[in-house]
Amino acid sequence: MHDGLQKTGSTMSQIPTFVTAVPNGTEKGLYMAVDLGGTNFRVCSIQLHGNSTFSLTQSKVAIPRELMVAKTSKELFSFLAKQIEAFLKQHHGEHYEGHIRRRRTMSREEGFRREEIFDLGFTFSFPVQQNGINRGTLIRWTKGFDIADTVGKDVCALLQEEIDALHLPVRVAALVNDTVGTLMARSYTSPGKTGTLLGAIFGTGTNGAYVEKLSNITKLKEIDNANYDTSTGEMIINTEWGSFDNELAVLPSTPYDAALDAGSVNPGLQLFEKRVSGMFLGELLRRALVRLVQDPAIPLFSDEDSSRNDVHSTTTVDESSSLWRPWGLDTAFLSLAHGDASEGRRIIRQALDRDLGVAAASAEDADAVQTLASAVGRRAARLSAVAIGAVVLESGRLGAPSPDGEEEPIDIGVDGSLVEFYPGFEAQIREALREVPAIGAQGEQRIRIGIAKDGSGVGAALIALVASKVNPPGEGE
Repeated sequence: MHDGLQKTGSTMSQIPTFVTAVPNGTEKGLYMAVDLGGTNFRVCSIQLHGNSTFSLTQSKVAIPRELMVAKTSKELFSFLAKQIEAFLKQHHGEHYEGHIRRRRTMSREEGFRREEIFDLGFTFSFPVQQNGINRGTLIRWTKGFDIADTVGKDVCALLQEEIDALHLPVRVAALVNDTVGTLMARSYTSPGKTGTLLGAIFGTGTNGAYVEKLSNITKLKEIDNANYDTSTGEMIINTEWGSFDNELAVLPSTPYDAALDAGSVNPGLQLFEKRVSGMFLGELLRRALVRLVQDPAIPLFSDEDSSRNDVHSTTTVDESSSLWRPWGLDTAFLSLAHGDASEGRRIIRQALDRDLGVAAASAEDADAVQTLASAVGRRAARLSAVAIGAVVLESGRLGAPSPDGEEEPIDIGVDGSLVEFYPGFEAQIREALREVPAIGAQGEQRIRIGIAKDGSGVGAALIALVASKVNPPGEGE
């Protein structure tokens, strides 16, 4: 972690986000957020009530395929701006029409009052080089987008240009990473005096963003034209911990990990993520099961006759079973298998038959599947604890005295299908945290983990709020 704060190219990217404050739940106001994360574009408005609650209005539209591969940036960003316009007309018509009337009757834009402009957080889930809270140049497109004209350009400026062309009362105040948004959303809604330390995603992918001391982020000096507020003495860091230890110096590795990595679209990269996130856990289990089924010394799914099977029918695996197909086993199967407490593991056996074409699996077969699934899930949870524990220890908050003498909880916001739906995932994380000598049972009890929803919506709006305070309209524009 320290290495990544000092220089680029380390095993932990530790990317500065230029977000220098977290909310405490008392903030009020109406803010906007947009999310371009793939084939859909989402527009939201969020009313913050000032008591850790909020109201959200949203709409979503599919990105036309031709715009994903357009010749110019303008084609795509003009489309996005028109969706913002349509949203304002539908959900904030009075504000929008009032703004247009004032725009027509006032000669100078400077005449608008501060509160008449919507500050907007722009969640842009593609690789960017960021050098300010609302400045970032596109490094490359992913997820099916391919517009060469956009590469190397400031995506916030591109969106703002098209918003201005439509004379909309909107300012792109912040460029947002959804993991940072998770941290912000949790900090607004969590109880207590202390802001949230860490926002973490444990779902299809995994990542974490945490609050770091500015004095520790020495590589900020290397960023050209970096612009950020220094008054808080802190900045949120996007760890990109999915790429931790691509050298495999410390991560556990099995033949199944190696085979999965070799067959992936990015061999040798994101090796921590490939052991933790939901996208890969089902495939790890599938490869382990296939290895056992193909080993003649192990009688998995291979009773010799009906008399050996408690259902008195020979176990067979269909030739077309998805068990034989790479990525043919969904991670949801792990949750089902781990949580099955039915007699004879009936639920697992039904799922094997229904989803994998394994007919008449025995109770022993189901027990073996559960053992394997639980091992894959438990390892993922314990590795997740490594990431959480490292951030907690790096922060120094476990040993820091509270101003009023009371021990404040160390608050962590999490999101993703694993922490929400995998049985006992948080409990296994906590078990591992207790085993870290510098944390122990007492330290683990101070760590409060809570679900934080909609980092790309509510979180993005909150980052726009922070940005509007440190860089109000008219300053630095």
